[in-house]
Amino acid sequence: MEQPFADREADSNLRDMNDSAQSTFCGSLRSKKFFLRDTVATEASHYLDASNHCWCRKTQQVFGPDGSSVQPEDCVAGRSCYTSLFDV
Repeated sequence: MEQPFADREADSNLRDMNDSAQSTFCGSLRSKKFFLRDTVATEASHYLDASNHCWCRKTQQVFGPDGSSVQPEDCVAGRSCYTSLFDV
């Protein structure tokens, strides 16, 4: 059975949105506070606690695959190793 036109159009629009969606921070940015959230982090304070310690999921270190430090203000779109949270 063929999918109705309206449903196909809606599916296409969702795919387009997912292809272009970018999160504020890299999807590989991690911290202790990251694991306590039940929503997407939209500001640096959602990652940082008193220790200010963050790490990269890919390297499991305080530096990313590009060798630069891992902090919310650094792990954003435009960095060579950035991946959207929606792509992880």
